[in-house]
Amino acid sequence: MTFLLTKKICDLLITRKLITEENLNKARETCKDRGGSLSDILVKMGAVSKEDLITVLSEELGFAPINLSRYKIDDELLKTIPKKISFSYQMLPVSRIEKQLTVAMVDPLNIFALDDLKIATNLDIVPVIADEDDMKDALRRYYEKSADEEISEIVGSIESGEMKTVAEAEDILSSNELLRITEEAPVVKLVNTIMNRAVKEHASDVMIEPMENNTRVRFRIDGFLVVKYEPPKKFHQAIVSRIKVMSELDIAERRLPQDGRFRMRVEDRKVDFRISTVPSSYGEKVALRILDKEQAKIDIKGLGFKQRDIEKMCKASEQPHGMILVCGPTGCGKTTTLYSVLKYVDEPGINIVTVEDPVEYELLGINQVAINHEVGLTFSSCLRSILRQDPDVIMVGEIRDYETLDIAIKSALTGHLVLSTLHTNSASGSIVRMINMGVEPFLISASVELIAAQRLLRKLCNECKEPYVPSKEVAEKYKIFDKNGDIPKIYRPKGCPRCMNSGYKGRVGIIECMQLTSAIKDLIFKRAQEFEIERAARKEGMTTLRENGIENVIEGITSLEDVLRITAEDRKLEQG
Repeated sequence: MTFLLTKKICDLLITRKLITEENLNKARETCKDRGGSLSDILVKMGAVSKEDLITVLSEELGFAPINLSRYKIDDELLKTIPKKISFSYQMLPVSRIEKQLTVAMVDPLNIFALDDLKIATNLDIVPVIADEDDMKDALRRYYEKSADEEISEIVGSIESGEMKTVAEAEDILSSNELLRITEEAPVVKLVNTIMNRAVKEHASDVMIEPMENNTRVRFRIDGFLVVKYEPPKKFHQAIVSRIKVMSELDIAERRLPQDGRFRMRVEDRKVDFRISTVPSSYGEKVALRILDKEQAKIDIKGLGFKQRDIEKMCKASEQPHGMILVCGPTGCGKTTTLYSVLKYVDEPGINIVTVEDPVEYELLGINQVAINHEVGLTFSSCLRSILRQDPDVIMVGEIRDYETLDIAIKSALTGHLVLSTLHTNSASGSIVRMINMGVEPFLISASVELIAAQRLLRKLCNECKEPYVPSKEVAEKYKIFDKNGDIPKIYRPKGCPRCMNSGYKGRVGIIECMQLTSAIKDLIFKRAQEFEIERAARKEGMTTLRENGIENVIEGITSLEDVLRITAEDRKLEQG
């Protein structure tokens, strides 16, 4: 969505109440500080939707808009534009009448693209405006082979070559033979294809699992595991060994778990992969965590939280000392939230140090220390050393034991802002957990500023989500009412090619922020139960995860089913 927004277009957006003067000024400041285009920043801020922006631009610039996800392009028509030009300028042909070619473009004002296309086709070009995400999906859909076709071709080339015989005898391969196989072009291409596909489909994890008769490759997309490929079992060790070579691990060691990481270039950007191997019944299982900075939203205002919760997090992080805890299950985005807080408070005059296991994203200007249990560098031992480094802000990746918690609390009491995570289901549950770990209640009250619990909800696909009105019974049970007290129209998933027929595309965070008020501190002193603390927090203004989720349902961001799936345990607590 990169366009030059003239003053006339900006005024038109304000006149139509699509953006406010405040949003425009904020976007201009961001543009000045970080660079980028004003149109991109306005969309990322949520100040204006892509659809509304395209509509206004098309009217002002005189280019008709087109939705490529609902448009079928003929194979013969595709041949009129060379593939290289289509990808280079992000354009696709949509119709041709004699010497006139209508072309969908992300930037129809690109004179160089129009000139090159006219020379290449010898036709008169009529540009229409298309959404950037739609264009990327369309280019991938029309020009790239399907994942199954690509994997099948590579497997076929491996089977037809010399590797066929050695792969079948993988159990007796020496380290040198394994190393030779991992450097052969087909194996390299097979692993690279899997990694590339995972990044392009926005997977967070890749599982490579040996089965009895084949190898199963699964991607975790929007929190759900999906089987993507099943190459023959005889190639399993070659795939695992190739990944080990990339991660600089011991390819001969198959009996013990190993951990590593590697970096590779995908779509003109560097992507980090964290790898873990464990021996299983049929061979080594490999789990890869994809750490893609381009997809990670390390900005507290871009995580999808409600404004009231963002303000609570920002207020707590502006304190000179104290502790902020983020809790939730594995994979709910706790570390990303903490990184966002670090970026919010980061400035040249502040010394920030993190202790992580492992370091997930490298943050510019922040001192990050990776835990190494083999040499005795644990969370607690590292924290002791860090306190002698004169830090202002300390982030502890995870509090797992009393010793780490004790040092973290004492650090918060002695003039440091401490950020960390706990594995509990709710904000109130963290209080009970810390007391059970052996911390005195008065220390919790004196040190903790804010506790946040969070989850990740799947976002409904904007192209295919279906509206419906819930029944009165459902609306009353889950409190689905608009500001006027009426039952609103909400949405459910349907499925289309753009969301791979899942009905969902992307995820959004929900959070409950519990500030330790005097009423809650009194309950902590009395060692109150979890439901009592939550009840008091709600009276003090805390919005629970379930309530946050229902707000997203009413706004059409997610479905009721997904909110109920994610917040089932929390609802039991509320009813308790």
